[in-house]
Amino acid sequence: MEIIVIISLVILLVLGALFVIPKSPNKGKAKEVNSNTNATTSRSYTKEEISAHNTRTDCWVIIKDKVYDVTPYVEEHPGGDAILNNAGDDSTEGFFGPQHGFRVFDIIEDFCIGQLKDS
Repeated sequence: MEIIVIISLVILLVLGALFVIPKSPNKGKAKEVNSNTNATTSRSYTKEEISAHNTRTDCWVIIKDKVYDVTPYVEEHPGGDAILNNAGDDSTEGFFGPQHGFRVFDIIEDFCIGQLKDS
């Protein structure tokens, strides 16, 4: 009888811990390494180079003279294909439109790959 009580207490402690310990937001996902950490200062691109990246599977945009490779975000974009309207070109005006919430300003920096080269 004592063994059943002890086992029951252990099970209750384990179940209780599952509710108390915070869940990881990245459960089941490998930690992503940001390889673009110094890209904004180390690489610059011409408009001609950027213009070649104008498709759903290879999408770069310019926002305020910074270059962003948003290819991984194209399928997730809440506005659908609107992200492709300025693929390979300057998207500054559309990016700062009323349709974007404040969160987008934090998200975009993850996609920065460099600067626009002076013409």
